[in-house]
Amino acid sequence: MATLREIAHQYGPMAEDEAAWLSELVADWQIIADLSFADLVLWRKVDEGFVAIAHCRPSTGPTVHQEEVVGSRAAAGRIGHLEQALTKREIVVSREPRWDETYAVREEALPVVMKSNKVIAVLAREASMAALRSSSRLEINYKGAADDLLGMVTRGEFPLRTSVTGPKRGAPRVGDGVVRLDAQGIVTYASPNALSCFHRLGVTGSLMHRSLPRVVSAMVSKVGVVDETLAMVTAGRAAWRADVEANGAALSLRAIPVTERGQRNGAVLLCRDVSELRRRERELITKDATIREIHHRVKNNLQTVAALLRLQSRRVEAPEAKEALAEAMRRVSTIAMVHETLSGTLDELVHFDDLVARSARMAADVASPSVQVKLVREGDFGMIPAQYATSLALIMTELITNAVEHGFEGREHGTITISAEREGAILRASVADDGNGLTTEPSGLGSQIVRTLVTNELHGSIEWSLAERGSVVSLEVVVEGD
Repeated sequence: MATLREIAHQYGPMAEDEAAWLSELVADWQIIADLSFADLVLWRKVDEGFVAIAHCRPSTGPTVHQEEVVGSRAAAGRIGHLEQALTKREIVVSREPRWDETYAVREEALPVVMKSNKVIAVLAREASMAALRSSSRLEINYKGAADDLLGMVTRGEFPLRTSVTGPKRGAPRVGDGVVRLDAQGIVTYASPNALSCFHRLGVTGSLMHRSLPRVVSAMVSKVGVVDETLAMVTAGRAAWRADVEANGAALSLRAIPVTERGQRNGAVLLCRDVSELRRRERELITKDATIREIHHRVKNNLQTVAALLRLQSRRVEAPEAKEALAEAMRRVSTIAMVHETLSGTLDELVHFDDLVARSARMAADVASPSVQVKLVREGDFGMIPAQYATSLALIMTELITNAVEHGFEGREHGTITISAEREGAILRASVADDGNGLTTEPSGLGSQIVRTLVTNELHGSIEWSLAERGSVVSLEVVVEGD
């Protein structure tokens, strides 16, 4: 999907600061559309007239445009008041409703002004007159708030560049609850949904003519930790977002200060009950912590098993038994290393390049301490799902160990090259050595483990072959999460 910058540039070059301003306006104009019960269309001046470069439909009422508007040209009868809004920098209301098929449309054109006081586009507010509403208190206040924000658009005071939605989910929208405040933070209107939100928080009675900062502070005074931005948001002094929790309920609040020529004269506050959302987030955090703790404990248990195998090997005199216990200890240590990595991450993905570097060094040092092995890495393994990480780590450890033990037998040094190539879920990897080369394909326990893991666990294939110097083991496996 093309961005507003890309769409605008299709009709001629646009200065970067103008494109940035319009992008910020479009990113936050859903609030104005919902408060207005109307469509918003952004028009850019071109040689032939005006072209629509952005469109927003209201979620609080019927839309005027069923079809796509972006890219269309303004009809000849509409160019006049769009031009008047652009050149005279004034709000132009159409004298007569425009008939669109079977219903009438009331239209206003407003100049979009940058902070530098430059007019760069025209914003049209188009409301359908098909569904006539009585002038209810809610509609009057919603449209009044929309007029305040549109007035800021015409003075270069909206969008507010400090306005952010914050890292948490659950950003409030107009339909969730609207509160209008005066310059001192006194409530002049609260929608029914907003009242319900604050009643869940523990507020009793009406909010009208009450200081919202005092009301909220009384609810959270017994809470140990309070969001430091809460007072600024509830007073409407900052274009920011804050959360408040009390009596088992959680509200997400967003303030939009209303200014006129730099003077703040009120604010629009959006609120949403996010109690269930926050409860689920806490459950997820608890589950993540539990999973990490499980991985940590498994790692500790595996390290204990490896230590027991080490103690047992010291009491065994037969060389074959010592070697078997050492191999078992190495495999257990490799699995423990995977769980150690998983215990430090929030998701079930392993950055396998770091893991293979550690396991390769450990395997090379343990396999033959008398041989100086140089490890060379080529390519990237990428992120590997946890369910495949253990199998792949064991495979790489076994292949490196086999290369050191058999490829460098009778030598003092050698080089092992580990290569990896990722193509989506397909991983192609190889372990090559510059050692003595293979006489026959390996058939020991380690090779059997590798074949079983490659074919049964990773649904892939493996091949041993002679290289120009030494031998190489190539494998292709599937590493894709559920």
